[in-house]
Amino acid sequence: MLVDDVAGLRRVLQGNRVIAVVGLSPSWNRPSYFAAKYMLEHGYTVIPVNPSAPEILGQKSYPDLASIPVRVDMVDVFRKAEDAGPIADEAIRIGAGCLWLQLGVINREAAERAGAAGLDVVMDRCVKIEYARLFGGLNYAGVNTRVISAKRPPCPPLMG
Repeated sequence: MLVDDVAGLRRVLQGNRVIAVVGLSPSWNRPSYFAAKYMLEHGYTVIPVNPSAPEILGQKSYPDLASIPVRVDMVDVFRKAEDAGPIADEAIRIGAGCLWLQLGVINREAAERAGAAGLDVVMDRCVKIEYARLFGGLNYAGVNTRVISAKRPPCPPLMG
């Protein structure tokens, strides 16, 4: 199911605490690094998926999703749109609950397959930006979050 509304994004971010980041770069100046670091700092478990790096952000890196020895809730894709199809299929095989395609990663066929298999699908959005928009106080920096409420929603609980 494609998730594209505030309530759905909040549900996805609250319910998927173990994130496998496919294409996570070990370079500090890459968007994938920023996003993964931010999510780590906000209590999520981040599992790098990058066959060319043994460790990223102090976390063991894996060559593919099938190699990860723990349950993965969310597969966050920092790859080209054409790579999303096989990644979606692998996310389905490992039993992930969500396929998150980052900003600029638009693959409708992959999204449809993942959705048909029961995964929540978020497409063309950044997990870091959405977390900050919905839970992290992005509005305090003057950004219009398009969320109107007199109450700040509770942040997802820290794992531990």
